[in-house]
Amino acid sequence: MKRAVVFAIVAVAAAAHAQDWPQRPVRIVVPFAAGSSPDILARIVNDKLAARIGQPLIVDNKPGAGGNTGTDQASKSQPDGYTFLLSVNAPLVYNTVLYKNLPYDPFKDLVPVSLAATTPNVCAVSNSMNVDSVKGWLAAMKQNPGKFNFASTGNGSISHLGVELIKLKTNSFAVHIPYASSGQAVTAIIQDDVQYACLPPVTVMPQAKAGRLKALAVTSAERSALLPELPTLRESGLPDIQAVPWFAYMAPKGTPNEVVQRMSREIAAVLQDPETKKRLQTAYFDPVGSTPEALAKFMGEELVRWKPVIQRAGLKPDN
Repeated sequence: MKRAVVFAIVAVAAAAHAQDWPQRPVRIVVPFAAGSSPDILARIVNDKLAARIGQPLIVDNKPGAGGNTGTDQASKSQPDGYTFLLSVNAPLVYNTVLYKNLPYDPFKDLVPVSLAATTPNVCAVSNSMNVDSVKGWLAAMKQNPGKFNFASTGNGSISHLGVELIKLKTNSFAVHIPYASSGQAVTAIIQDDVQYACLPPVTVMPQAKAGRLKALAVTSAERSALLPELPTLRESGLPDIQAVPWFAYMAPKGTPNEVVQRMSREIAAVLQDPETKKRLQTAYFDPVGSTPEALAKFMGEELVRWKPVIQRAGLKPDN
């Protein structure tokens, strides 16, 4: 009887906490630089999310180590419902395989909130390569081993792993140069510091349309409705390459479940808001909005899918 009373008191207290939350601004840690895809996504979502929860949301950019720095900081933040993380594939899944001494465990130190969105990466080349197709790009790499560099948004990122798979499948070679954000990586292509990369379309396509680089293909399994003019790598002769960035909200372990569930519902509602949806699609994001449980399942499936790929390819953080 006493135990039942205690449980009832705890349940009532937790529900009251969720109802009272939030009473001050909420921090959204983005482990990449301003102008990166997760940063752009966070700021679009924040506009309507702040109105729904009744408090401002502050984007806190913490770039470094391919997203590990900010993800680690978020995982060690107070689990009081006032810090959330918006991160991506690598820091949340792939880096558990790539790094021997990762300072956090995303499956133990963080709790899932919502799968926010996906987007196909766009493989783009510098104008100096003088190619107009994936076939021409791959031929140039094979004919000039060691001549080209490629950019990514960090060691172990999907923009890194996707190109490493391309290199593996085509027996080609290029030097990997990681950058703190997709915007910086695109600038490197334009300046010919690197000659190619597979990066988010929100940063690639404006430059491609301006003629500053050439967009060749998308990394999704099917043509993207957001970019119907671009073929897939599969169509271009690389059937086994599929590398799609995804973006997920997480919270430090110990964050009250009622707050996590509330935040998840509010994010999902914002992602289905017609105005927000249009803004996201204009920026080449495909909004999702999942439950915490669905995100946990998805992350587990991603680990099962990519772990053998990373191990078979012998990929390391400094590839």
